[in-house]
Amino acid sequence: MFKFIDKLVAKLKASEKGQGMVEYALIIAFVAAIAIVALNNGLMDTIKGAFSTASSAVSNAAAVVSTANKPKT
Repeated sequence: MFKFIDKLVAKLKASEKGQGMVEYALIIAFVAAIAIVALNNGLMDTIKGAFSTASSAVSNAAAVVSTANKPKT
């Protein structure tokens, strides 16, 4: 009888691990769906604008630094 109970407990513990993995998969799928909807509803333009602004700022800063480091003749 005790062997049967031990086997049953082992099966229940194994199924909890599978349940956790399924829950994580569902959460990842939900987050991915939200991201896809957000990107298709105009968030992509905002992200492109932010990267464009950052790129311009880095280019301008590089130009200022290179001008400041030129030897004066």
